[in-house]
Amino acid sequence: MKLQSLRGFNDILPGETAVWQHVEQVARDTFAAYAYQEIRTPLLEQTALFKRAIGEVTDVVEKEMFSFDDREGLNLSLRPEGTASCVRAGLEHGLLHNQQQRLWYAGPMFRHERPQAGRYRQFHQLGAEAFGMPGPEIDVEVIALSARLLKRLGLRDLTLELNSLGSGDSRARYRAALTTFLEGHIDALDDDSKRRLVSNPLRVLDSKVPTTQAIVRDAPSLLDAMSAEDRAHLDGVQQGLSDLGIDYVMNPRIVRGLDYYSHTVFEWTTTELGAQGTVCAGGRYDGLVAQLGGQPSPAIGWASGIERLILLMKAQGLTLPDAAPDLVLCPADPDSARTLQRLAEQLRDDLPNARVQLSLGGKLKAQLSRAAKAGARFAVVMGEAERQDGKVHVKSFVHPEAADQTVAIDGLAVALAARLNLEG
Repeated sequence: MKLQSLRGFNDILPGETAVWQHVEQVARDTFAAYAYQEIRTPLLEQTALFKRAIGEVTDVVEKEMFSFDDREGLNLSLRPEGTASCVRAGLEHGLLHNQQQRLWYAGPMFRHERPQAGRYRQFHQLGAEAFGMPGPEIDVEVIALSARLLKRLGLRDLTLELNSLGSGDSRARYRAALTTFLEGHIDALDDDSKRRLVSNPLRVLDSKVPTTQAIVRDAPSLLDAMSAEDRAHLDGVQQGLSDLGIDYVMNPRIVRGLDYYSHTVFEWTTTELGAQGTVCAGGRYDGLVAQLGGQPSPAIGWASGIERLILLMKAQGLTLPDAAPDLVLCPADPDSARTLQRLAEQLRDDLPNARVQLSLGGKLKAQLSRAAKAGARFAVVMGEAERQDGKVHVKSFVHPEAADQTVAIDGLAVALAARLNLEG
């Protein structure tokens, strides 16, 4: 049997990892700018956590989780999302009671769904979660944080879509009105929506079936069922976004796929990725902490798929980083190889931000060809004559028409530092 990766579980090869590292570094810097602290949770949790947090009648729990019984008979699941684990960790370690927390995470998640571009069975998310702050100001902050991250990545032409699911009382009134409306069209609903009509009618609004989408366009709006208090919270979010110059559109059909959401929900969308148009999404989930056994605590967060961010960066033609070496040291003979190995270590001391590679094996012409193919910016060449004179030749791949520069070894770091900046 040929051994290969599982369907929907992808290798990230060396040619791609520089882009991933770039996205992750931009995210770390952006979270730090807002004083959010990183939390790292296990990949594996008790299945009961996700059933209680996400909802037993959601697609994630019903169809998509990787679950199994361990040797002790405990039912476990690979995490399908990050929020439930953050809340569980916060409760377990006493981080949430009468406290404010601003947290972020990054890592792999797992869902057993049909793989397609931007949607895999193992996928990677960046996420932010804020606990203990009830007002609309924190909603505005987490949305502003997501906006800044997308901007720092260079992404453009994104639309912020905003909605409110209101409080439990508002949703109960709306659920009754929506159920009455949908029952009037039950014969035209798809089978999945008929099932959801009984278990979770708001999820019908999120249907991707065209005939059902056409029906729900005329459905009553949750905004019309909201209490004055819920409306005031939404007004505060809208005003805060306007104060920061963050444009948005109201979309009353956003309900999100997880049961724990309430009040503010939002999505950043694009038209450039086909069906996978959502690149960042989240909302408020004030009831989840109590639902998992803690004291009631307001909370809001969002998550963004790294794979989808990179797909959009490529679709928009952004210049993406790579891990090509800045310098390749090419020896023409074994004695020069020993000298250049020592020199390589010295250059790593003197030029700590440079990527320095020692070429090993092959004739000089082949080494230079290999360095050029790898995307190197410069080659540092040494043969017997150069070694005797204490010099090297510096060849530019950035400007191949330029003549090689002969440089004394003692002054090489200074010369290269200047050229790296000039030709960077």
